[in-house]
Amino acid sequence: MVSERTLILDHAQIRQKIRRMAFEICEENFKEKSIIIAGIDGQGYVLAKMIVKELEAISTAEIKLVKVTLDKFAPQQSEVTLDCDSKEVRKKCIVLVDDVLNTGRTLAYGLKPFLNTEVKKIETAVLVNRSHASFPIYPMFTGYELATTIKDHVEVVLGKESAVYLK
Repeated sequence: MVSERTLILDHAQIRQKIRRMAFEICEENFKEKSIIIAGIDGQGYVLAKMIVKELEAISTAEIKLVKVTLDKFAPQQSEVTLDCDSKEVRKKCIVLVDDVLNTGRTLAYGLKPFLNTEVKKIETAVLVNRSHASFPIYPMFTGYELATTIKDHVEVVLGKESAVYLK
């Protein structure tokens, strides 16, 4: 049986959503000298790179991209790491980025390395918010709100032909 998928956002719409999210991040943090954009390894990191590119075009702040690595299927048993020294995020504004917010579990565990360091503030950004919160995580910056059932699957493809599908 082939699973049907429905196009939710096309390439142009995704670029527009990312640009708008970058402007919102810039507006919310206009007084900051430095902003850390921390992407969850995988599509979250790809999205973070796209947001950084937009931010660098519009912001006067120093923008730093950081990769957050964790096991999404067993986050409580795995180490959550950053691809930089924790001193580099100290007293900085952090925006934690992932592609889809479903229950909030991945973003909640993705916060771990920042909770061990004194940071100025932590915000979250997602391309698609499904709003099935099981953890107290709410995105400050959202590209698209999508009402789904818990059984639905949202597939995000980022790259030359970006798209968001509902399966």
